[in-house]
Amino acid sequence: MFEKDLLRGKRVLITGGGSGLGRSIGRRYLELGAELVICGRREAVLAETADAFAADLGAKIETHVCDVRSAEAVEAMMEHIFSKAALDVLVNNAAGNFIAQTERLSPRAVDAVLNIVLHGSAYCTIAAGRRWIDAGQPGTVLSILTLSALQGAAFTVPSAMAKAGVLAMTKSLAVEWGPKNIRLVAVAPGPFPTPGAWARLMPEERQAGERERGIPLRRFGEHIELANLCSYLVSDQAAYITGECVVIDGGKRYLGGTTEASMLDWTDAQWSAIRERTKGAKS
Repeated sequence: MFEKDLLRGKRVLITGGGSGLGRSIGRRYLELGAELVICGRREAVLAETADAFAADLGAKIETHVCDVRSAEAVEAMMEHIFSKAALDVLVNNAAGNFIAQTERLSPRAVDAVLNIVLHGSAYCTIAAGRRWIDAGQPGTVLSILTLSALQGAAFTVPSAMAKAGVLAMTKSLAVEWGPKNIRLVAVAPGPFPTPGAWARLMPEERQAGERERGIPLRRFGEHIELANLCSYLVSDQAAYITGECVVIDGGKRYLGGTTEASMLDWTDAQWSAIRERTKGAKS
């Protein structure tokens, strides 16, 4: 689909790049010639991903243990990264989410999502943007959102709030930083199964209704499809695109939105069982 050197010469940081969609996007970026940096909270996960990329692709990547919920930790990481070589691209991918009855959420549970998704994305974007602006250098920020950023989502309200905030940041900074040749773009994926997130968001009760039937194309997305879109958006081929959020969901939002109607009728006992099962899956 792409020239092999589409991203050659681009130094890219992917937050939460050690697992899930972030790992798939990072792999594709490496295949297209990018220099990859990933960060996350778990050193073992980052190391395993680095080893896998080295074995599979012969590529050496840079890793940083960083909790993006901490502005100080983000600033220290960015200082270290830029001291070696400036970034060209930031991918805001780190996320946290789980399904729950909103009235049962504790302040800590709400903050756990908002701090990663909204605050973390803002901290990383501002830290990278400041350095690009001070150096007179162009840059690109790609944020991985969800359909809930566009239309809300029952039972994942903190995530919907946070992702909508990141979309607002994308649109706002596309204007403010446009004259400085800094682009901000986003993607809103539909269902792209990943081991960790799937366990938290898709308990067996939710999968019972044939989830694919809620998607006009009758299938889940494949990681390579999302990774290819993300590759295009940060490439020079997309140099005139900014402030946009591209939806890749197989038509889901036009048919069923983000929430299955059956979830509205789940009993408290069902919700309690789901909470117990997903506790161990939360990261």
